[in-house]
Amino acid sequence: MKVDRIASWLITVTLVVFALSVAQSIFIPFIVSLLIWFVVKKTRNSLDKIEFIHKYIPKWIKTFLASLLVFSVVMFVGRVLTTNIEQLILSADSYSENIEIISHKISFLINDLFGVDVTTTKTTITDSISSIINIDYLSSLFSSISGILGNMMMIVFYTIFLFIEEGLFTNKIRLIVSTDEKYERVSSIFSKIDKMLSRYIVLKSLINFVTASIAYIVLYSVGIDSPFFWAALIFFFSFIPSIGPILGTTLPAIFSLIQFAEFIPFLIILFVIGAFQVAIGNYLEPRIMGNTLNISPLFGIVALAVWGSLWGITGMLLSVPITVAMIIVMAQFPNTRKVAILLSEKGKL
Repeated sequence: MKVDRIASWLITVTLVVFALSVAQSIFIPFIVSLLIWFVVKKTRNSLDKIEFIHKYIPKWIKTFLASLLVFSVVMFVGRVLTTNIEQLILSADSYSENIEIISHKISFLINDLFGVDVTTTKTTITDSISSIINIDYLSSLFSSISGILGNMMMIVFYTIFLFIEEGLFTNKIRLIVSTDEKYERVSSIFSKIDKMLSRYIVLKSLINFVTASIAYIVLYSVGIDSPFFWAALIFFFSFIPSIGPILGTTLPAIFSLIQFAEFIPFLIILFVIGAFQVAIGNYLEPRIMGNTLNISPLFGIVALAVWGSLWGITGMLLSVPITVAMIIVMAQFPNTRKVAILLSEKGKL
């Protein structure tokens, strides 16, 4: 019996992975629309707290205004981000000479500090630095963002039908369950999932926005190319537990080495942005997020690798919101709660 059950699970997982990989052009816009739907709902609820709007503005108009605001921000950020990436791609060739210069400086620095002659491995150092700023990575990221923007019409349609379904979903649940007691229980579960997901997405986005804004000021002051791109990278990477803030800080710092061929901008970016990341992550975020569910760092990295292998850079950006949603949903059901506890950071659900 156990063997049959294990075999069934393996077949199911294989089919799901295959479907996610083959039909990513359908799933990615749908997941993006789900995230936008949550943000629009939260924005609509915030507008509803204004007494005049609550009394005199119909719900559909509030939904339309909130949707217009959210989609305008998404389109604006997407356009600016693609412009920044295009500029980086066009100027990438001009950094080749600086890579050679900084590799020389690193070789001499290692020799002075540790007395190790690395002149024979200079080519290895140059190749390592070159691999950090790889034109293929930027092109892939540009393609991913362009793909999302290209699917914006589909995302809009998905979001519209999600709001239509929102009004019909309650009646469907009432028809599915047999008793009022079961209906109240199911409604309570869905309400809790909705509340926790909305809270996580909105609060985490606000915290990441503060971090990215501070990073943008620092990067702009230093004079790094395309500071908006690197600030956006910090925003998205901050969704990844533990390793995300580290990557978000070190990548623009390393890029500054290539751009300036100097250590001062590198140290400023590394220590100033790093200090803010530590302060926000260790002090501000716990106080704002409270007991909102977090992901185990190990599982966060695994999820990043899995979704990245399925959907590329887009999958990496969506990996943590998807994983958080899975954990929150599993935490609501007795059969999967133990798995949710195992995958959470501290086991507190």
